[in-house]
Amino acid sequence: MPANSESLLLTPSEMGRADQLAVAAGIQSFKLMEHAGAAVADAVAERYPDGRVLILCGPGNNGGDGFVAAKKLKERGRDVRVALFGSRDRMQGDAAFFHDLWNGPVEEARPDGVHGAAVIVDALLGAGLDRDVDGALKEIIEAINGARVPVVAVDVPSGIDGSSGQVRGIAVRADLSVTFFRLKPGHHLLPGRARCGEIILAQIGIPDSVLDEIRPNLRTNNPALWPLPQPDPEGHKFTRGHAVVMSGSPLQTGASRLTAMAALRTGAGLVTLAGPHSSLLVQANHVTAIMLKPVDGVASLSLLLQDHKVKAFAIGPAAGVGEATKANVLAVLGGGPATVLDADALTSFNDSPEILFSAIKYHPDRPVVLTPHEGEFERLFGRVDGSKVERARSAAIRSGAVVVIKGSDTVVAAPDGRAVINTNAPPTLGTAGSGDVLAGIITGLLAQGVKGFDAACAGVWIHGEAANLWGKPGLIAEDLPGLIPNVLKRLI
Repeated sequence: MPANSESLLLTPSEMGRADQLAVAAGIQSFKLMEHAGAAVADAVAERYPDGRVLILCGPGNNGGDGFVAAKKLKERGRDVRVALFGSRDRMQGDAAFFHDLWNGPVEEARPDGVHGAAVIVDALLGAGLDRDVDGALKEIIEAINGARVPVVAVDVPSGIDGSSGQVRGIAVRADLSVTFFRLKPGHHLLPGRARCGEIILAQIGIPDSVLDEIRPNLRTNNPALWPLPQPDPEGHKFTRGHAVVMSGSPLQTGASRLTAMAALRTGAGLVTLAGPHSSLLVQANHVTAIMLKPVDGVASLSLLLQDHKVKAFAIGPAAGVGEATKANVLAVLGGGPATVLDADALTSFNDSPEILFSAIKYHPDRPVVLTPHEGEFERLFGRVDGSKVERARSAAIRSGAVVVIKGSDTVVAAPDGRAVINTNAPPTLGTAGSGDVLAGIITGLLAQGVKGFDAACAGVWIHGEAANLWGKPGLIAEDLPGLIPNVLKRLI
């Protein structure tokens, strides 16, 4: 069983495989459905103990879970109505078995049938939805969303693609989702995450050993996945790593300063802002512990990079878009330190991305992390089909770098296929300069020797947790670096 397997996410197809492997191991499939439906019934009984329960069932296994839940709730004395979308003839296997085991009336699922319920259980569609919802089912979902009563979704809210989190035409807005064995990507990826409500993960009898054969490589980002540098009693500033951040022009120094301060607060032993003398005169009015190094052009930058004490380099925040930044990026990639490329460093290669990717791949053992938001991603990589996870993986393979697609559902992917979805970032991080701080956190970790994928995963989590520590409206990017040590204290 993979380490920290609780954090693994299964696509709908992988979940189907888990069911098959459990049955092959001797577990009866109807028992899995019975346990799933019982978990839904338990959740409804605990969270919504009063009033009539309306359970809307589809013809697939999701509907079978709904029929089990109906029977369990009725046995507890609850007033339960069951409505089926589609005909009994479409139901097969265990779902048909539990339909027939239900000893109450089965209504036709209709939009006007939602009236009078105190709670609605959505067991219409499963996580493996492969088409848009339309017609009569669309009208039913509209009615559910307009009913103004609590909604409990079985597995994922109907209309959500469990693999991508996308809304397929329309989707139920649930207050609670009960899923089984492992969460699905659609529980974390937007907009699906916003429609799931609270998520309960129920174990239904599938053994963890099935993961050894499935070998999933997508996880929920969390501190158990990555190591952090530990304080060394015999260490000093150079053993903790020297990070360099490229400054912007005199009127655009703030972004790089945020990056540098974040790298320093994350634990880099030394941090230097490098750039033209005119820019450093501005920087000198704002920094104390951060050093300044005049660099004006590729020749002086290459000379700086000959210092082997430089372990990590960040370039991009307000660096300027154009040939000068492009030349500086190629010089950094030719020099050998671990590198974070953000913002303008990425946009400067819009017309020649393969030049950038070739430079990254020329030193395959040197960590490079790209940190685009969605707009920067599309400008550099073009339109890439698939979920956010699939796009990040595709970009990582193409570029040879660890790719961080930023957002409330940030995804980090490595060229070897590993990926995580980050879930702890609050909406308050949507503020100017927040991404510059993230670049600095990752740079500070790289300077201390953390591997590229681990530094990116840890960086986005620490970034989100710093904002959570702020815990109130009014967060600005300048607040974040000072919160980083409190996050690290909790982790270390």
